[in-house]
Amino acid sequence: MTQNSRLQQVLALIDAENREDPNQVPAEGRNWPKEYLYSRRMSETLDHFAPKAPELLHIACRAQHIKRWSIPRADYPMDRAGYKRWRSELAQFHGDLTANLMAKVGFDEEEQQRIKDLLLKKQLKRDPQVQTLEDVICLVFIRYYLEDFATRHSEEKLVDIIRKTWGKMSPDGHAAALKIPLSSEIEALVAKALQE
Repeated sequence: MTQNSRLQQVLALIDAENREDPNQVPAEGRNWPKEYLYSRRMSETLDHFAPKAPELLHIACRAQHIKRWSIPRADYPMDRAGYKRWRSELAQFHGDLTANLMAKVGFDEEEQQRIKDLLLKKQLKRDPQVQTLEDVICLVFIRYYLEDFATRHSEEKLVDIIRKTWGKMSPDGHAAALKIPLSSEIEALVAKALQE
């Protein structure tokens, strides 16, 4: 089995999981399963941002939110500690599920562990692949989700979120983010966040 077919097979398995998302969102003139659309956006952004990315990074990007709906935020306390526990348990779930799918198509245990480490964001800022994954996550958020997010939060909260997002990114991520077309309102918020 070639590496390429192995990669295509695991991406297809991830897509099959994400197509089951009961949450539908409109985009490009049709409705999409929410996490399937997100995973496509992650892969497309990686292709533009890091066209020579290794195969495991392609898998991690596609699996970033795999079956996310099966662990609802509402099942955890609605405070910061509850949010952190939800995010931590989600990352563990994403890693375990993705590793199981990888095992089905011939990835070894070391590769499966690497995916878990990537999805848990281990060594962020020190591991270049984890940093690239984080950059892609931030770029997808800014391009596709920040505008909607802005309709539901105060300016103070938005400025804080933008600043935190920026802080997670590399200089290459910053350069790519500054090329994303944004509304004048969002551009102003970004400018404010980066000034302070």
